Amino acid sequence: MYPVLVRFGDFEITSFGVMIGVAFVVGLWLFRRELRRSGLPSTIADAAIWGLMGGLLGAKLAWSLEFWRGANFSALFFARGGFSWYGGLFGGLAIGILALRRKRAPLLRVLAAATPAFAVGHLLGRIGCFLVGDDYGRPSSLPWAVAFPHGRPPTTVPVHPTQLYEAAALAGLGWALLHWRASGVADRIVLGRYLAAAGLIRFTIEFIRVNDPVVGPLTLAQLFASGLMIVGIFLTQSARVVPASRNGASPVSSVRA
Repeated sequence: MYPVLVRFGDFEITSFGVMIGVAFVVGLWLFRRELRRSGLPSTIADAAIWGLMGGLLGAKLAWSLEFWRGANFSALFFARGGFSWYGGLFGGLAIGILALRRKRAPLLRVLAAATPAFAVGHLLGRIGCFLVGDDYGRPSSLPWAVAFPHGRPPTTVPVHPTQLYEAAALAGLGWALLHWRASGVADRIVLGRYLAAAGLIRFTIEFIRVNDPVVGPLTLAQLFASGLMIVGIFLTQSARVVPASRNGASPVSSVRA
């Protein structure tokens, strides 16, 4: 664990903050590259800055609302720690889409181009969570279990490093998204697969995390992840199938961008 990299008096540069910065730089580079692949102007990438601000605001607001009972909301909101994945994704998408609409950009094509950046940025953020000892899982006796004595909150009991589990799954998803886009998979399907896979990853990880259930055995993150999976499946299944040609050729799957 390396929660604090540099300290200047009372000011700290945390490993999580550095990883968020790295995630933004790498994600922006990937986004620009995928925009070129789609034949879209690079100026659309400006929306990523608005998306980042919306994501950070949404992540902080959702986390503060989730834990504010019995605590001071403003203290939670302005604390340096505490960010919600689903709040960040929703806030980033909401503000990013508003920025794209102002630019009159084709939403489906742009969002599909952004999916590798979403996955890789999320991956790097999870590594930041591991470095500061945040968002870990339940106690475990597995040989790779990790204790976070200076974590948020601290624990001296070895636990599942769910941050690394999720990062590994997101690495595979990021590779798959780049492969699908390079192979010419339709934008609607790429976006749908991303949403379904990202939702499934988080839904599964939640079973060994320490979040409290809110509906039956399901946590708030699992409810949000379920919604993502439903939307993702809908997008992939709504792809039109072009009827077979008169010469007997096989039907070809396609979607409207």
